[in-house]
Amino acid sequence: QPYDNDNFEIIHPIDNLDEVLSISDVCILTLPLNEQTKYLFNSDRFDKIKQNAVFVNISRGDIVDTQALIYAIQSNKLYGAVLDVFETEPLMTDSLLWDMENVIITPHNSFVGEGNNDRLFSLILKNFRKEDI
Repeated sequence: QPYDNDNFEIIHPIDNLDEVLSISDVCILTLPLNEQTKYLFNSDRFDKIKQNAVFVNISRGDIVDTQALIYAIQSNKLYGAVLDVFETEPLMTDSLLWDMENVIITPHNSFVGEGNNDRLFSLILKNFRKEDI
């Protein structure tokens, strides 16, 4: 059952992941690494992802089985991938990911951006002022 939230049109629980992946054009991982999420994206999960989806991982490397990801890209299951984290860091120089035309590799600094300090301060202040804390 989707969750209600004023900030999003719809939020699905992780139990609906396979269903949501089958209809999503883009999958962006922003998950913590824990027992439930380690290798959450393995060959079975990539088999269920929508054909020609774009896969983005800006969370933790061990959420994704690298070999399964490479196979999903090589077999044209995925349109492409954007990655800034990997199972082994730094990414090995002989990794096939480096030479794939439809893979973008960036440093793990997706948090860096103009105005981040102001937004972070506002968020902390807002959370601090919540009465239910």
